[in-house]
Amino acid sequence: MAIAYAPPLAAVRAPAAGGRDTAIDFLRALCVTGVVLLHAIMVGVTVVGDGPVFANASEGTWWIVPVSWALQVMPLFFMIGGFAGYLAFRRHQTRGGSAAGFIAARVHRLLRPSVVAIAVVGTALGALALAGVPAKVIVVAGFRHSQPLWFLAVFLGCQALLPALASAHARMPRTTLALLVLAAFAVDALRAQTGVEGLGFLNLAFVWLALQQIGFFLADGTIERLSRRVRAIAGASALLTLLATFATGVYSPDLIANINPPTTALLLVGIVHLSVVSLLRDRIEAFSRRPMPAAFGAFVNRRTMTIYLWHMPVLLAMAGISATASMATGVDLPEPSSLAWWVSRPLWLGTALALTAVTAVALTRAETAASPHAADSPRRVLASAVVGISAVVLLLVVGTTVLSAGLATAGALVALRLASGTRAPETPATAAVSVRPTPPHGRAEVRG
Repeated sequence: MAIAYAPPLAAVRAPAAGGRDTAIDFLRALCVTGVVLLHAIMVGVTVVGDGPVFANASEGTWWIVPVSWALQVMPLFFMIGGFAGYLAFRRHQTRGGSAAGFIAARVHRLLRPSVVAIAVVGTALGALALAGVPAKVIVVAGFRHSQPLWFLAVFLGCQALLPALASAHARMPRTTLALLVLAAFAVDALRAQTGVEGLGFLNLAFVWLALQQIGFFLADGTIERLSRRVRAIAGASALLTLLATFATGVYSPDLIANINPPTTALLLVGIVHLSVVSLLRDRIEAFSRRPMPAAFGAFVNRRTMTIYLWHMPVLLAMAGISATASMATGVDLPEPSSLAWWVSRPLWLGTALALTAVTAVALTRAETAASPHAADSPRRVLASAVVGISAVVLLLVVGTTVLSAGLATAGALVALRLASGTRAPETPATAAVSVRPTPPHGRAEVRG
């Protein structure tokens, strides 16, 4: 596979000195927080006669539908990833960097904190086994830990393909997006026609790549050049179409169900998100510049991957401590979806956010430390991406165990070595910077 250059943007004005796209920072921070809250509210832990039971508290409930509408933020996150990645690649090119160097930097940014998290969790599971914790509890914990890691594998794959897709976007933007969208619809149709659910996992590529590609249109100013009326009509049409698919049974109204495997309903959700964000962009930006929102955005964006990687171990630790305390004191834990359970959710969610934040602060260095110089060999870099993705897929397939965590850690370390060059290290601040495109009347900003 060739790694192609894309020509530089022609319509991006010079950034304001020291500026940041605080609106994108703020939206990304909201997305990450939404993921933590969604997973936290889905944790169900009770104690029965033979020990603790860990389950999905939302399974079979009515309330997951409205919750999923509020907290299904992954379409927006991938569009933001496309926006930021596209502009970061453009800036990388203007500094004389290669597509291979860009991908290698992405491999380091995503896998370096992952190595630490996976190794620690694998070690912790081994310690629990030695301490006499029942094997079935450890298996469930390992399975729950591995589930959110689909994002790491898919996002790494999307970022590895970004230079090639950015080049395609520069040559034939609408055609490239249309091909990805049509492929996603074809997978859904084939899945529905054959009844083979496994076919849906092909959309781990097409759906998320299409959403990333939509982010390119936001990055190059195409979206902002559309009239507000057109953007509003597009968003409203996508929403009405989405509701129609729910009413006719084409897709489940539970947006979490539409992520495993991904369906084209997520593309419609993405268009709704994009419409709202583009129409409210100036207001979001003005709000994001206030002291508290700005501090929130800066805190999360500095450690995005660390938060994502560690929120599930934090939730599993909270569930384990709750079950242990219940068995030690004899105080029953509330049944999921009961009144007592709902009353306890604000404290549970607040504790989850606080402990995740504390953990992320303690482990930020794994994400922000200076990276080795990126390798510049296309074959070597592509191999690093493939090995890194494969290491994560192993955990998704078999769950996190002492053995699988060890193998995944080793694979990630190999991927990092392959992505490393020989020159002096660079800091993450120089590895990814994006510039907000210039609308006809607007301003340009740097996103680091």
